[in-house]
Amino acid sequence: MTTTHAFWLAGRQATGEATFDVTSPWDGRLVGQVSVPTEAQVEEAVAAAHAVVDEFAATPAHVRAAALDHVSKRLVERTEEIAQLISAENGKPVKWARGEVGRAVSVFRFAAEEARRFNGGEAQRLDTDAGGQGRLALTRRFPKGVVLGIAPFNFPLNLCAHKIAPAIAVGAPIILKPAPATPLSGLILGELLAETDLPEGSWSVLPVPNDKMPALVQDERLPVISFTGSDKVGYAIMDSVPRKHCTLELGGNGAAVVLGDFGSEQDLDWAATRIATFSNYQGGQSCISVQRVIADAAVYDRLLPKIVAAVEAQVTGDPSDSATDVGPLVSEDAAKRVESWVDEAVQAGAKLLAGGKRDGASYAPTVLADVPADTTIACEEVFGPVLTLRKVDGEAEAFAAVNDSKYGLQAGVFTHDLQTAFRAHRALEVGGVIIGDVPSYRADQMPYGGAKQSGVGREGVRYAMDDYTYERVLVFTGLAL
Repeated sequence: MTTTHAFWLAGRQATGEATFDVTSPWDGRLVGQVSVPTEAQVEEAVAAAHAVVDEFAATPAHVRAAALDHVSKRLVERTEEIAQLISAENGKPVKWARGEVGRAVSVFRFAAEEARRFNGGEAQRLDTDAGGQGRLALTRRFPKGVVLGIAPFNFPLNLCAHKIAPAIAVGAPIILKPAPATPLSGLILGELLAETDLPEGSWSVLPVPNDKMPALVQDERLPVISFTGSDKVGYAIMDSVPRKHCTLELGGNGAAVVLGDFGSEQDLDWAATRIATFSNYQGGQSCISVQRVIADAAVYDRLLPKIVAAVEAQVTGDPSDSATDVGPLVSEDAAKRVESWVDEAVQAGAKLLAGGKRDGASYAPTVLADVPADTTIACEEVFGPVLTLRKVDGEAEAFAAVNDSKYGLQAGVFTHDLQTAFRAHRALEVGGVIIGDVPSYRADQMPYGGAKQSGVGREGVRYAMDDYTYERVLVFTGLAL
């Protein structure tokens, strides 16, 4: 008999009238059945969160920090169980799922640390002008209100953590909406939060169907929206609520640049291995996975076969096997879309150097060269295990090629030259430049977000905390400064 997973309504377990099934992308088996909140239950959660805004903002820092510490420690204790769950519902190879749990551990730990030191206030003497004599300003940050966190399927635990942990750290109530394909990991976080002493109403985890979200998005009691997902959906949300504060972490078209000075055999082996690994590591379903390789003509001919060999060496198959590097995509429809984009590029003249085959929801790690610029795969985020190769002549052409995209999330630049690194930082229209590695590197405490159509705002625990709060000034008068 299948167990129905309850959701978390204002800090307590609840069930609704309907359910939906969560199935494995790998073999179609039933992973779990999830209860869907009714409209009345969603209203109850929103009302509870709105009612607790002032109380939660005033909660002592040690209470919020202790709750975050607790979740971090419990994630450590349940790492293997949760990793297996992520792998089952998402199709992610379990070795990468273990890494995701480890990152979520860090996110909650960072949030606990930040909660203890956040909002101490900044003092500013105002007697720099005569009219401010005897006056001192103290600036502190306060929550903007309830956060609606909308998480995607590709990192079903860690990207839920990036919504929840900063909100708790600043004392902002949060309603988390996990992705319909992968709700179980978010519900696990609810289990762990329920073991803490956070105020009732300060958090909910609601697996609301996507077609029921517009009313929740537009609810005026939820002034902050933090969304991770496609640019189409993200900007539709922003356009629908122009007066709300939106943080949008959207798509990418991640470029890895290999410059001429990175030309030893050891250098190229490193670049090829990193590129092959991180074009495929989540089935390519990461907005900072390597999609474009832009290589200087001085190294291109030697780099190309190394990349192809490294891609072909990726172990594909059952995501529950610790030896597997690349599992299925989240659904067969997703794999069919990737297949159609690759087929379009090949028919337009691109050279297929590896992969190009689909089996159900799985798509073989694929390498394309000489991809016409007007093909879909050259312009859009493929979100699959596909990389393209392009030869350029020199640094300036390489950087121009990176910028020739509507996206600007992160870029990797393989170079040993410090001056080149600083020129890349100045020239590349992206949110992050990774020197000596692929664009797929993300430390969860650093500011993370993009330029152009890759989004608005920044995640990374402290930076999300700033995003969820606003400055409020307190002026003292008549002081002997």
